[in-house]
Amino acid sequence: MNIGIIGSGNMGGGLGKIWAKAGHQIIFSYSRDESKLHQLAASAGKTAKVGTPEVAVAESDVIVLAVWAPSLEEVFRTTGSLDGKIIITCVSALQPDFTGQTIGLATDLKISVAETIQQLAPKAKVVEAFNTTFAEIIASDSRQFGDDRPSIFYCGDDADAKAIVAGLISECGYDAIDAGKLITARSLETLATAWVQFAVASQLFPNLGLKALGR
Repeated sequence: MNIGIIGSGNMGGGLGKIWAKAGHQIIFSYSRDESKLHQLAASAGKTAKVGTPEVAVAESDVIVLAVWAPSLEEVFRTTGSLDGKIIITCVSALQPDFTGQTIGLATDLKISVAETIQQLAPKAKVVEAFNTTFAEIIASDSRQFGDDRPSIFYCGDDADAKAIVAGLISECGYDAIDAGKLITARSLETLATAWVQFAVASQLFPNLGLKALGR
Protein backbone atom coordinates (compact mmCIF):
# COMPACT_ATOMS: atom_id res chain seq x y z
CA MET A 1 0.00 0.00 0.00
CA ASN A 2 1.17 3.55 -0.71
CA ILE A 3 1.09 5.76 2.40
CA GLY A 4 1.86 9.46 2.49
CA ILE A 5 2.94 10.99 5.79
CA ILE A 6 2.19 14.70 6.20
CA GLY A 7 3.92 15.79 9.37
CA SER A 8 7.03 13.62 9.67
CA GLY A 9 7.86 14.36 13.29
CA ASN A 10 8.00 11.83 16.10
CA MET A 11 4.51 10.40 15.56
CA GLY A 12 4.27 10.51 11.76
CA GLY A 13 7.88 9.45 11.34
CA GLY A 14 7.50 6.57 13.76
CA LEU A 15 4.35 5.22 12.09
CA GLY A 16 5.93 5.55 8.66
CA LYS A 17 8.99 3.55 9.72
CA ILE A 18 6.84 0.72 11.09
CA TRP A 19 4.80 0.52 7.89
CA ALA A 20 7.89 0.76 5.68
CA LYS A 21 9.37 -2.24 7.47
CA ALA A 22 6.08 -4.05 6.86
CA GLY A 23 6.57 -3.52 3.13
CA HIS A 24 4.41 -0.48 2.44
CA GLN A 25 5.60 2.33 0.15
CA ILE A 26 6.04 5.42 2.31
CA ILE A 27 6.46 9.08 1.36
CA PHE A 28 7.59 11.34 4.19
CA SER A 29 6.71 15.03 3.86
CA TYR A 30 6.20 18.30 5.74
CA SER A 31 9.05 18.82 8.14
CA ARG A 32 10.73 22.02 9.32
CA ASP A 33 14.08 20.38 8.57
CA GLU A 34 14.49 18.95 5.07
CA SER A 35 17.67 17.10 6.04
CA LYS A 36 15.80 15.25 8.80
CA LEU A 37 13.25 14.08 6.24
CA HIS A 38 16.00 12.47 4.18
CA GLN A 39 17.57 10.91 7.28
CA LEU A 40 14.17 9.54 8.27
CA ALA A 41 13.55 8.01 4.85
CA ALA A 42 17.02 6.47 4.81
CA SER A 43 16.48 4.91 8.25
CA ALA A 44 13.08 3.54 7.19
CA GLY A 45 14.53 1.48 4.35
CA LYS A 46 14.20 1.02 0.62
CA THR A 47 10.43 1.40 0.51
CA ALA A 48 10.55 4.96 1.87
CA LYS A 49 11.28 8.26 0.17
CA VAL A 50 10.83 12.02 0.62
CA GLY A 51 8.36 14.25 -1.22
CA THR A 52 6.27 17.37 -0.91
CA PRO A 53 2.79 17.10 0.62
CA GLU A 54 1.35 17.37 -2.89
CA VAL A 55 3.47 14.44 -4.10
CA ALA A 56 2.67 12.43 -0.97
CA VAL A 57 -1.05 12.85 -1.64
CA ALA A 58 -0.88 12.27 -5.39
CA GLU A 59 1.12 9.04 -5.08
CA SER A 60 -0.59 7.54 -2.03
CA ASP A 61 -3.85 5.77 -1.19
CA VAL A 62 -3.66 6.54 2.53
CA ILE A 63 -2.60 9.89 3.99
CA VAL A 64 -1.52 10.30 7.60
CA LEU A 65 -2.03 13.78 9.05
CA ALA A 66 0.28 14.18 12.05
CA VAL A 67 0.62 17.94 12.29
CA TRP A 68 -0.14 20.51 14.95
CA ALA A 69 -3.72 21.76 14.66
CA PRO A 70 -2.87 25.39 13.80
CA SER A 71 -0.96 24.11 10.73
CA LEU A 72 -4.00 22.44 9.15
CA GLU A 73 -5.09 25.26 6.87
CA GLU A 74 -1.52 25.79 5.65
CA VAL A 75 -1.17 22.05 5.01
CA PHE A 76 -4.37 21.87 3.01
CA ARG A 77 -3.14 24.67 0.76
CA THR A 78 -0.18 22.47 -0.23
CA THR A 79 -1.73 19.03 -0.73
CA GLY A 80 -3.70 19.33 -3.94
CA SER A 81 -6.88 17.28 -4.22
CA LEU A 82 -7.64 14.80 -1.44
CA ASP A 83 -10.73 13.44 -3.14
CA GLY A 84 -11.12 9.71 -2.57
CA LYS A 85 -8.10 9.48 -0.26
CA ILE A 86 -8.18 7.79 3.13
CA ILE A 87 -7.00 10.31 5.71
CA ILE A 88 -5.83 9.01 9.07
CA THR A 89 -5.78 11.90 11.51
CA CYS A 90 -4.00 11.94 14.84
CA VAL A 91 -3.90 15.75 14.86
CA SER A 92 -3.88 17.15 18.38
CA ALA A 93 -5.26 20.51 19.45
CA LEU A 94 -3.59 20.34 22.86
CA GLN A 95 -1.41 23.19 23.95
CA PRO A 96 2.30 22.27 23.88
CA ASP A 97 2.51 22.31 27.68
CA PHE A 98 -0.14 19.52 27.93
CA THR A 99 -2.43 21.69 30.06
CA GLY A 100 -5.46 20.20 28.35
CA GLN A 101 -6.48 23.56 26.97
CA THR A 102 -7.18 23.33 23.27
CA ILE A 103 -6.02 25.73 20.60
CA GLY A 104 -8.72 27.80 18.97
CA LEU A 105 -9.36 26.82 15.36
CA ALA A 106 -11.03 28.97 12.72
CA THR A 107 -13.98 26.57 12.62
CA ASP A 108 -16.96 25.55 14.70
CA LEU A 109 -15.35 24.51 18.00
CA LYS A 110 -18.36 22.34 18.79
CA ILE A 111 -17.01 19.77 16.37
CA SER A 112 -13.85 17.69 16.56
CA VAL A 113 -10.58 18.27 14.77
CA ALA A 114 -11.34 15.15 12.71
CA GLU A 115 -14.68 16.60 11.62
CA THR A 116 -12.92 19.86 10.79
CA ILE A 117 -10.58 17.90 8.51
CA GLN A 118 -13.59 16.26 6.89
CA GLN A 119 -14.99 19.72 6.18
CA LEU A 120 -11.68 20.80 4.66
CA ALA A 121 -11.59 17.65 2.50
CA PRO A 122 -15.27 16.75 2.00
CA LYS A 123 -14.63 14.00 -0.57
CA ALA A 124 -11.93 12.26 1.46
CA LYS A 125 -12.52 9.35 3.84
CA VAL A 126 -11.42 10.58 7.25
CA VAL A 127 -10.59 8.17 10.08
CA GLU A 128 -9.48 9.25 13.55
CA ALA A 129 -6.80 6.99 15.08
CA PHE A 130 -3.55 6.91 17.08
CA ASN A 131 -4.46 9.79 19.40
CA THR A 132 -4.40 7.64 22.54
CA THR A 133 -0.81 6.50 22.27
CA PHE A 134 2.53 8.28 22.49
CA ALA A 135 5.22 8.75 19.87
CA GLU A 136 7.75 7.24 22.27
CA ILE A 137 5.74 4.00 22.33
CA ILE A 138 5.51 4.05 18.52
CA ALA A 139 9.30 4.47 18.34
CA SER A 140 10.07 1.65 20.77
CA ASP A 141 11.09 -1.85 19.68
CA SER A 142 7.69 -3.25 20.68
CA ARG A 143 4.29 -1.89 21.60
CA GLN A 144 3.78 -4.74 24.12
CA PHE A 145 3.31 -4.04 27.82
CA GLY A 146 4.38 -7.40 29.24
CA ASP A 147 1.72 -9.83 28.05
CA ASP A 148 -0.67 -7.01 27.12
CA ARG A 149 -1.18 -5.50 23.71
CA PRO A 150 -2.50 -1.92 23.97
CA SER A 151 -5.60 -0.72 22.16
CA ILE A 152 -6.15 2.00 19.60
CA PHE A 153 -9.67 3.36 19.15
CA TYR A 154 -10.60 4.51 15.65
CA CYS A 155 -13.71 6.03 14.09
CA GLY A 156 -14.96 7.13 10.70
CA ASP A 157 -17.93 7.09 8.35
CA ASP A 158 -16.57 4.89 5.54
CA ALA A 159 -16.56 1.16 6.35
CA ASP A 160 -13.95 0.19 3.74
CA ALA A 161 -11.58 2.95 4.87
CA LYS A 162 -12.00 1.89 8.49
CA ALA A 163 -11.16 -1.73 7.61
CA ILE A 164 -7.92 -0.61 5.97
CA VAL A 165 -7.02 1.58 8.95
CA ALA A 166 -7.79 -1.26 11.35
CA GLY A 167 -5.26 -3.40 9.48
CA LEU A 168 -2.63 -0.68 9.68
CA ILE A 169 -3.27 -0.28 13.41
CA SER A 170 -2.79 -4.02 13.89
CA GLU A 171 0.47 -3.94 11.92
CA CYS A 172 1.76 -1.40 14.43
CA GLY A 173 1.21 -3.85 17.28
CA TYR A 174 -2.08 -2.55 18.69
CA ASP A 175 -5.57 -4.00 19.04
CA ALA A 176 -7.85 -1.97 16.76
CA ILE A 177 -11.12 -1.03 18.48
CA ASP A 178 -13.91 0.34 16.30
CA ALA A 179 -15.45 3.32 18.11
CA GLY A 180 -18.14 4.06 15.51
CA LYS A 181 -18.86 7.00 13.23
CA LEU A 182 -16.67 10.06 12.79
CA ILE A 183 -18.81 12.03 15.24
CA THR A 184 -17.25 9.84 17.94
CA ALA A 185 -14.01 11.72 17.35
CA ARG A 186 -15.45 14.41 19.64
CA SER A 187 -15.24 11.88 22.48
CA LEU A 188 -11.96 10.30 21.37
CA GLU A 189 -10.23 13.67 21.24
CA THR A 190 -11.54 14.47 24.72
CA LEU A 191 -10.31 11.06 25.89
CA ALA A 192 -6.91 11.80 24.35
CA THR A 193 -6.72 15.09 26.27
CA ALA A 194 -7.56 13.34 29.55
CA TRP A 195 -5.15 10.53 28.69
CA VAL A 196 -2.21 12.90 28.22
CA GLN A 197 -3.05 14.81 31.39
CA PHE A 198 -3.29 11.59 33.39
CA ALA A 199 0.01 10.31 32.00
CA VAL A 200 1.76 13.53 32.97
CA ALA A 201 0.11 13.84 36.41
CA SER A 202 0.86 10.20 37.27
CA GLN A 203 4.49 10.60 36.11
CA LEU A 204 4.01 7.62 33.79
CA PHE A 205 4.37 9.70 30.62
CA PRO A 206 5.25 8.41 28.06
CA ASN A 207 5.43 4.81 29.25
CA LEU A 208 1.71 4.25 29.42
CA GLY A 209 -0.67 2.20 27.28
CA LEU A 210 -4.45 2.07 27.02
CA LYS A 211 -6.26 -1.25 26.75
CA ALA A 212 -9.95 -2.03 26.23
CA LEU A 213 -11.00 -5.15 28.12
CA GLY A 214 -14.09 -7.22 27.38
CA ARG A 215 -15.66 -10.22 29.06
